[in-house]
Amino acid sequence: MDSTLILAATAGAFLLAGFVKGAIGLGLPTVSIGLLGLLMSPAQAAAILVVPSLITNVWQALAGGGLVVLLRRLWPVLVGICAGTLLGVVLLPHDDSGRATIWLGLALALYAALGLVNVHFKVPRHAETWLGLVIGTATGAITVATGIFVMPGTPYVQALQFERDKLVQALGLSFTVSTVTLALALAYGGQIRGTLAGPSLVALGAALVGMALGQSMRGRVPAETFRLWFFIGLLLLGAHLALRGFL
Repeated sequence: MDSTLILAATAGAFLLAGFVKGAIGLGLPTVSIGLLGLLMSPAQAAAILVVPSLITNVWQALAGGGLVVLLRRLWPVLVGICAGTLLGVVLLPHDDSGRATIWLGLALALYAALGLVNVHFKVPRHAETWLGLVIGTATGAITVATGIFVMPGTPYVQALQFERDKLVQALGLSFTVSTVTLALALAYGGQIRGTLAGPSLVALGAALVGMALGQSMRGRVPAETFRLWFFIGLLLLGAHLALRGFL
């Protein structure tokens, strides 16, 4: 693919993804990987995502303090993410065929469907250790297959019933671990290359600009209205990617 087209697509995808994240606090990996998945394999799109995702999520995880307290509750899911990523690297097939695009589309569609029906789960404290390990392992494996790390980890962390600021921080911590393990998996698969430095920097700049624009929109458009259209768009995008992978 032409390098100019890659840079333009990357800038557009991360500008929109950053705008969504700035407006409602989530959506950077799902939107960016979903849109870039229209033009390249999920693995290539995920490789571009690593730098902007790592920087934004480290900041999100460190903001607010109390990291040790969060780690005491989140360690099972974080350990599971590492284990699941390792299992995914060893066991899952690695190719650029349509299968990866199908799995990406299905993951996006499922995440969007859960968002649209607004399902709320609650995890009992006594189940957090074993369930966190299971959910983390599944999240790591799905991350290797699709390049996104929202399923089922994000609904699980939300079900831990953190207050709002701690929830944002907890998601940032889980996303940071997912990003690091994804980067290692991509490096193992030979997807991290020096040629990605340019697209990654463009992605970071576009994401930061988009986040600033999205934050400026908060309050102008009702958050629930924005979230509704976000999940509808994500559902359509996921369905399109899945169908394209089958055809």
